[in-house]
Amino acid sequence: MSDQTLESELKIPVTDLDQVRVFLQRARAIVVQTMEREINLLMDTEDKRLRTAGCVLRLRQHGDRKTLTFKGPVSYRGAIKERPEHETEVVDLDRMGEILSGLGFSVYMRYEKDREEWALEDVSVVLDRTPMGSFVEVEGPRERIPVIANLLGLKTASAVRGSYASLWLDHRERHPELDLPFDMVFTE
Repeated sequence: MSDQTLESELKIPVTDLDQVRVFLQRARAIVVQTMEREINLLMDTEDKRLRTAGCVLRLRQHGDRKTLTFKGPVSYRGAIKERPEHETEVVDLDRMGEILSGLGFSVYMRYEKDREEWALEDVSVVLDRTPMGSFVEVEGPRERIPVIANLLGLKTASAVRGSYASLWLDHRERHPELDLPFDMVFTE
């Protein structure tokens, strides 16, 4: 199934995902996906054509779900990140990687996170545990995002800009003493 949307989201660092779960339960949110490891492979051409244009090509596996996603350039409306997104499910992630490789794309970065997804009204709320800390992403209609974030006790002023890949690279740069790998992967 193919999906084309304008993705609108807030990404907010948190110290306690359990506290957010309590708010989600009180708001009668529905669990869409329990916490499970997600693997993301970012792909580009050798000349970095997509990154230069501010775009992303990603292969992802989260549980049994495998997707190929293209994201267009990012813009911000206040703290809310927006970008065109085209996504489709794929049956065989390795085969799709081979096809993309044949078209001149290769993996330039891998990142992992443990992700849990909830639905609250017309908004998706994901709880992410990453090697650099925990985050909550609130995604849906732009006007609903701050309302739901506030309902969950999240401070929209704490939202961070950037993708997990760029946040990880910044984190590595700020913490050279940790000797962190280039890829954002769990070492446990």
